[in-house]
Amino acid sequence: MSDVFTLNFNAMGQLVVRLPNGTLHEGAVVVRAFPIAAPDQSVSILSAEGKELAWIDTISSVSASNREAIEKALQMREFMPEILRLDGVNSFSTPSTWRVQTNRGPTEFVLKGEEDIKRLSTHTLIVADAHGVQFLIRDLPALDRHTRKLLDRFL
Repeated sequence: MSDVFTLNFNAMGQLVVRLPNGTLHEGAVVVRAFPIAAPDQSVSILSAEGKELAWIDTISSVSASNREAIEKALQMREFMPEILRLDGVNSFSTPSTWRVQTNRGPTEFVLKGEEDIKRLSTHTLIVADAHGVQFLIRDLPALDRHTRKLLDRFL
């Protein structure tokens, strides 16, 4: 794969983009156009000033070294744990404390109200905790029966 740019991180941990004409852009930012619906497609690399430097249709279309840098930059920028299982709730009225298993490990959070559960599609939900941290439920029907039963009390 021949990319029209190269990506590296400098000593300060900033993403550096080298364009074909040799210009360097330090402090670049990688942004997904559709982070939930199509996380591996439509990615933009922006300069520190917000100017688009490169557009990537699919992350898999870039070289392995650039793909690794893109994924690292996205991990540094994004934080939306995915709920894999709901272990329990302390109350079916809100506010309630939820004990969950996420793709980043187990955690506990407070749900202030049912309005903090937003349905993005028939299968996808976003749950916001009392501190504003958003948790993703990517595929509601794929969750275990116990989790779906608990969630049904809040939906």
